[in-house]
Amino acid sequence: MSQAVGGHRAGTVALVGRPNVGKSTLLNALVGQKLSITSARPQTTRHRIVGIVSQPAAQFVFLDTPGLQSRHAGRLNRALNQAASEAVVGSDVVVLVLEALRFGPADRAVLARIPLGRPVLLAINKVDALADKSRLLPFIDEISRAHPFQAIVPISARTGRQVPELLSAIEPYLPVGAALYAEDDLTDRSERFLAAEFLREKLFRLLGDELPYAVAVEIEQFETAETLRRIGASIIVDRPAQKMIIIGRGGEKLKTIATQAREDMEKLFGGRVYLEVWVRVRRGWMEDPRALRSLGYE
Repeated sequence: MSQAVGGHRAGTVALVGRPNVGKSTLLNALVGQKLSITSARPQTTRHRIVGIVSQPAAQFVFLDTPGLQSRHAGRLNRALNQAASEAVVGSDVVVLVLEALRFGPADRAVLARIPLGRPVLLAINKVDALADKSRLLPFIDEISRAHPFQAIVPISARTGRQVPELLSAIEPYLPVGAALYAEDDLTDRSERFLAAEFLREKLFRLLGDELPYAVAVEIEQFETAETLRRIGASIIVDRPAQKMIIIGRGGEKLKTIATQAREDMEKLFGGRVYLEVWVRVRRGWMEDPRALRSLGYE
């Protein structure tokens, strides 16, 4: 860890918002590296993902939290909601992420869960998608009356527009102190964890609407030999019919999923990856406390 000098600042920043507003894309843009998985579907994020940005005067420890889970009931989703709430309570600063021109009941519910007295900044995302940019100023005026935000920054997480300005706006609200992580750290998550997440992302991107929400990924083998990583992973499903959908005709669907996940792993790890993937049926895993603990959800 680096030492505190002068007015150096360091602290945790929770990225919160309803599902699908772009929190994970924003985390990746802030860090400059793909750490948090993304898809067009809501509620892709299941774990608290840490992304670390180190600058000479400050270190930002961003927490990408699961969106407020309302799509499915059950023990798994209660655990995800608890993880999101704990990240907000334990953070020094909160960034509420909204989609441009959208501020509905779900957004207000997220805002209401932020503890009183916590510095809250607003990132208005997806401004690049606005056909009529003149509508943004009235929207900002409306939002500013809903809460006394420390700052409001329109951004595009997808293109990186005004992401540096968001960092600058956050910095004054971080506590003065030494860096919490080494200067070259990007995350506190292991390569093993990231491998599981990259595989789970492909399930969200390549499967039907409901099935990705009923699967999990477990890394059973992770060995490193020089520049080669050998990884064995299981996709956990609840029913045999789900297994057959993931495997696909002649195994083609599973092959595509594994190939795309391996390519992402090789980019992040900077070396070759040998990836084997199996699909295993574990009935009732989403309601099984032992299964949820082994998969890191409780």
